[in-house]
Amino acid sequence: MTYALKVEGLDKSFGASTILRHVTFAVEAGSTTAIVGPSGCGKTTLLRLIAGFEKPDAGTIALAGRVVAGGGWAPAHRRSVGYVAQDGALFPHATVGANVGFGLPRRARTAPRIAELLEMVSLDPSYAARRPDELSGGQQQRVALARALAREPELMLLDEPFSALDAGLRANTRRIVADVLAKAAITTILVTHDQPEALSFADRVAVMSTGCLAQIGTPREIYSTPIDVPTAQFIGDAVVMSAHVDRGRAHCALGDVTVASNGVHGNARIMLRPEQIELTSDGAGITGTVVDVEFLGSEMLLGIRLDNADGVVSERVTVRRFGATALTPGDRVGIRVLGKAVAYEL
Repeated sequence: MTYALKVEGLDKSFGASTILRHVTFAVEAGSTTAIVGPSGCGKTTLLRLIAGFEKPDAGTIALAGRVVAGGGWAPAHRRSVGYVAQDGALFPHATVGANVGFGLPRRARTAPRIAELLEMVSLDPSYAARRPDELSGGQQQRVALARALAREPELMLLDEPFSALDAGLRANTRRIVADVLAKAAITTILVTHDQPEALSFADRVAVMSTGCLAQIGTPREIYSTPIDVPTAQFIGDAVVMSAHVDRGRAHCALGDVTVASNGVHGNARIMLRPEQIELTSDGAGITGTVVDVEFLGSEMLLGIRLDNADGVVSERVTVRRFGATALTPGDRVGIRVLGKAVAYEL
């Protein structure tokens, strides 16, 4: 397997604040990786270390087998890395053409080459004469991408490039950028705090928490079998409750639930996704009362307070239901669990 990037034992502090601790991971050439985590967890610092804007306190960074930090140092302009910042960082008083041309060697700053780069990011060559303030936010981000592509980088770093865009424009710009990078076969790392964005954009997802990598895996692995409860709750809506696990079954407020085999026994916590809890029409099995309904357009989140075996109000769970529902707070419902829960030791 060929790796475009290898990071080993990376540490970084600013003064008394430790930002990164022993971060180790590798990125396969031609792949797309999303680094996701809450604000302040160290995502952008990690990206800046890879780009060469900062030096690590310990550890090594290797690009295509060449050590560029730790045991050697290569400045940013010698790393063959493209970088797109959150705000695009375009030169406000220069034209779009001049912005894109900045990423090219002087001899290559020709109108045809700039037009080619603009077309790569789905912008008409006529945009070259405009200034950044004459573009929409999504267009500005695509110009920033074209400027980064001009360097023909081996690795592209995207630092929350879609966060300032509204929802519709964000999704469209993300699709265009993903398509451009895939066609160019450029290894890409996206930093984001948006969980759905990370899951939809990348081949692999790395979840960061307080300066460490909590888990790395495919989007399906990260969503379906998160390594711990904090990761489960960060990466999507999660129903977490106490349970007693024995022989692949968890006894909990939702009855006896099948759990994925991971060696957990005895008192534990289990995690289900809201779409794994289904309402039943016959009211058989576990019952509860609707306590709130959250309308989200194409789907709804129902808060349900469960009854225990004696009919006493107990735990609250969230159920995701697609499409409209006539249910309102106070309605009685039956529920059942689909698939397997994930169990965690206490």
